Amino acid sequence: QVQLVESGGGLVQAGGSLRLSCANFGRIFSINAMGWYRQAPGKQRELVAIISNGGNTNYADSVKGRFTISRDNAKNTVYLQMNSLKPEDTANYICNAVQGILTYWGQGTQVTVSS
Repeated sequence: QVQLVESGGGLVQAGGSLRLSCANFGRIFSINAMGWYRQAPGKQRELVAIISNGGNTNYADSVKGRFTISRDNAKNTVYLQMNSLKPEDTANYICNAVQGILTYWGQGTQVTVSS
C-alpha cells in the first residue's frame, strides 16, 4: 500500500520560495503518476502539478513559470519547488499518487503566504 508523507510547508512572505517534499513509504512499484493538489478554505481541491513515470509534467495555469515538480525515484520522493509565491497560493498542499485504478492521498502540508 502507498503511504504518502508531505513536508516543507510553512509561512513565507509574498515573493518568497518553499520546497515541498512527498515521500512514498509504501509500495513503490506500479506508480503511474504523482502530483500535488491544493485546497484553500471554502474552495474545491485543485490540481497544481503532476509528473508521470516518464517525467512528463503538467501544471495549472496559475502556477506555470513559478512552480516546478520533480521526482527522485531512488528516494521515492516527489518535490514541488515554489517560487514567487503569492497570497493566493495559500492552501493545504496535498500529495497524490496514482497506481493503476487506485488513487492515494497524503494528509497535506499547509502553505501560508503573507502579503
